[in-house]
Amino acid sequence: MKTYKNCQSCGMPLNKDEKGGGTNADGTKSGMYCSHCYENGKFTMPDMTVTQMQELVKGKLKEMGFPGFLAGFFTKGIPKLERWKKS
Repeated sequence: MKTYKNCQSCGMPLNKDEKGGGTNADGTKSGMYCSHCYENGKFTMPDMTVTQMQELVKGKLKEMGFPGFLAGFFTKGIPKLERWKKS
């Protein structure tokens, strides 16, 4: 299985995940998703749309002190991530 540098749901760098990544159904670490998006083989917010994810991430980045234009720039690529490609 391919491992990614960033969560393929929210775009967070996986090396910044305090839990070291999400978990698969068998308890192994997911190389694709962070612990905020993915636990026990399921998305933590399965009904979320790509637009809602962009808004959530933008809000989190602003809370962390990123200026609005940068938060917008960082969330621009979210629709290209694996989770959103097929929908």
